Amino acid sequence: MALEWVVLGYAAGAEAVMVLLLTIPGLDGLRKGLVAVTRNLLKPFLSVVPFCIFLLMDIYWKYETRPTCEADSCTPSEYLRHQKSIMKSQRNALLIAAALIFYWLLYSVTHLVLRIEQLNQRLERLKKNSD
Repeated sequence: MALEWVVLGYAAGAEAVMVLLLTIPGLDGLRKGLVAVTRNLLKPFLSVVPFCIFLLMDIYWKYETRPTCEADSCTPSEYLRHQKSIMKSQRNALLIAAALIFYWLLYSVTHLVLRIEQLNQRLERLKKNSD
């Protein structure tokens, strides 16, 4: 199951980089190309949402079927393994949340940048018509 988490990590990282590149000031020359690339990648990145739901269900299933380990009912190594499992589940839940939040941010920022470009074009047309 480690491959799924690696894929989700790379997807979240790519989303974060694209959000960062779209929001950095001073990249006006590259912004049109970045917006075009991002718009084309939004639909494939939508597959992150059902993938995250699947992985969240996997975490929940592992949580429900995990044997309980109290301090006096198991050995120290079993207790340590139990704690590691809990930490991994929490880390993976944070990764799922980050991937979903970055997708939402990428979607929102892309549409805001497109709207700003449309408004700038409209403003230029109005200036040309008033001259």
